[in-house]
Amino acid sequence: MTTIKKYGWNEKWQEKIETHGVPGRVVLEHKNLYRVITDHGEWLSTLSCKFKHLQAKSEFPCVGDWVVVEQMPGEEKGIIHQVLPRISSFSRGAAGETSDIQRIAVNVDYAFLVMSLNHDFNVRRLERYLLATWDSGANPIVVLTKKDQCEDISPYMEAVESVAFGVPVHAVSSVTGDGIDELQNVLAGSKTGALLGSSGVGKSSLINALAGTELMAVQDIREDDSKGRHTTTHREMVLLPTGGLLIDTPGMREFQLGDYSEGVETGFSDVETLAEACRFRDCAHGNEPGCAIREALETGELQPDRFRSYVKLKRELAHMERKSDLAAQKAERSKWKQITKDSRKNPVKKR
Repeated sequence: MTTIKKYGWNEKWQEKIETHGVPGRVVLEHKNLYRVITDHGEWLSTLSCKFKHLQAKSEFPCVGDWVVVEQMPGEEKGIIHQVLPRISSFSRGAAGETSDIQRIAVNVDYAFLVMSLNHDFNVRRLERYLLATWDSGANPIVVLTKKDQCEDISPYMEAVESVAFGVPVHAVSSVTGDGIDELQNVLAGSKTGALLGSSGVGKSSLINALAGTELMAVQDIREDDSKGRHTTTHREMVLLPTGGLLIDTPGMREFQLGDYSEGVETGFSDVETLAEACRFRDCAHGNEPGCAIREALETGELQPDRFRSYVKLKRELAHMERKSDLAAQKAERSKWKQITKDSRKNPVKKR
C-alpha cells in the first residue's frame, strides 16, 4: 500500500488543508493532466471546474505540489480541489513577449545544479541557476557530472567556487558511482531534490545511478561539442529506493528571468557589496570618481566576465519589470473594453 509519508507528507502539510478530499502529491504533469500519489493509490487527476475558473494559471498544480483530491466513484481517477501553499517555487519567465511566469518545480528542498566536466561547463549559466534557486526558497547544490572523463577537476572546482560562495559542490560519475552516495545522503529522510541543467549534462544518467536502476532513457551526446538533445520531455518526480525524491526537468540552456531581484543580491553579493562602497549612490560604474567597481576591475579583485554577467542580468530584470507593467496595463484596458462592450449589449432599462 502506498504511503505518502515516503513522499514527504507530515503534520505541517495536514494543517494547510481547507477543503474536503484526501491529500496527495503531484508526481507527473502532462497536458493539463496530473498523476497524483495518495494513500489510496495513484490517480490520474484533473482540475475541478471551480478551481480552474477561480485560480490564475500560476496557481495550477505543478510537479511537487501537495493537493487535495477527490476520487471519482469507481475509478482510479481524481478531481483536484486545492493546491496547498508551497514552501518553495522554482520558476522561469515564459518564452516570448509575455510577463507570465512558468512553474518548473515546487516544494523542493534542494536544487541540484548540474553541469558536466566537458564543453558544456559554463560559469555564466551557473550564475543564472544560482540566481533562480536562491529566489525559489530551495537550497542550491552544484553537481559536476562525468568525473570519469576529466583528468583534472581542480580548475572546474575553482571556477564554481568563485561564483557559488558557500554552496556545496559535488563531482560525480554515473559510470563509476563516484560521489553518488553523498548525493543520496542529501535526500535522506524523504527530502525532495530537483535536477536543473541543460541538455546532455547527464541528468537522466544521474537519476539512474541514484536509483540503482534504469528509470530514465539516456541518449548519447555529440562528440564535436559535447551537447545533447532533450531526453526528458515532461517533468516527473521519482521516488528513490534509498529514500528521497528527485524531480527531473526538461533541459534548459537559458533562463528568461522572473522577479529575481532578491536572488541577485544573494548570488552577486560580492558585486553588490562593492557597489555600496561607491562614492555616489547613482554610480553607473563607468568614469565616475570613487567607483569601487571600477577599482576592483582594475586590481583584479572583480573579474570582467562576472561584472558583465551582473550587468546583463540587471538589464534583463529591468526589461521584465517593464514588460510586466505593460502586460498589466494591457490586461486592464482589455477588461474595461469588455465591460463596456457587455454594457452596450445589455443596457440598463430606465424606469
